Amino acid sequence: MTRARTPPYQAHLDFAHTLADLAGKAIRPHFRKPLSVHNKAGKHGFDPVTAADRAAERAIRKAIAARFPQHGIIGEEFASVAGAGRYKWVVDPIDGTRAFIMGAPLWGTLIGLLDGDEPVLGLMDQPFTGERFWSARGKARGRAPDGRVRPLKTRACAALADATLTTTHPDLFTTPGEAAAFAQLKSRARMTRYGGDCYGYCLLAAGFIDVIVEAGLKAYDVVALIPIIESAGGTITTWDGAPATQGGRIIAAGDARVHKEAIAVLKAVA
Repeated sequence: MTRARTPPYQAHLDFAHTLADLAGKAIRPHFRKPLSVHNKAGKHGFDPVTAADRAAERAIRKAIAARFPQHGIIGEEFASVAGAGRYKWVVDPIDGTRAFIMGAPLWGTLIGLLDGDEPVLGLMDQPFTGERFWSARGKARGRAPDGRVRPLKTRACAALADATLTTTHPDLFTTPGEAAAFAQLKSRARMTRYGGDCYGYCLLAAGFIDVIVEAGLKAYDVVALIPIIESAGGTITTWDGAPATQGGRIIAAGDARVHKEAIAVLKAVA
């Protein structure tokens, strides 16, 4: 009798769902409630963090340390943990804190896993709406507010002229070259909308957005999203076509043809 093999990373994916549940429990009591906001940037801008961000990341870190003490941790709010093995969890407890503090539900908890340098697992949870998106080893799934789980699939889009383009905010493009490159893409796209943070990337994986272009991202902003987008049939890279794992200037597209066209525009202008 042949024993059924556990799919690669299934135990880690199951654990990622547990981490998302813990984070959601820590976050929900704070959403759309009065809360204090600390500016991590000080006099150099506005980089908000709240008690919800920190409570969720503490809960995630505590659970990882208990279950996988040898694993590394990279998170937004606290110092990195080197770990003793090949695995590193990459966590953003609330990606979209600005949306969170204004009561908009366009934010989420990001939980990713690196096997060496390869993003092998990704999960985005929106605990207020009940939505969750995840992927491990080629299968992307999304849970709707009604609790139904469906496969994720990007949609076909042959050209920028037919594309819905989005970015979280134009202020992400801090150099004249970046701003000009985005303006050029915007002029060629069928429609452009702003806002979304990690939520927008999951809408791309679900087939509702065609192109996302951003700049200044960190690893914890994007690692969890890479497996979700790629498993759904999309492409996510830096503006010069390199792996997106370390963040920076990021472009995601549901169709490889649009990705290729958009990168040509970005390289020509930025």
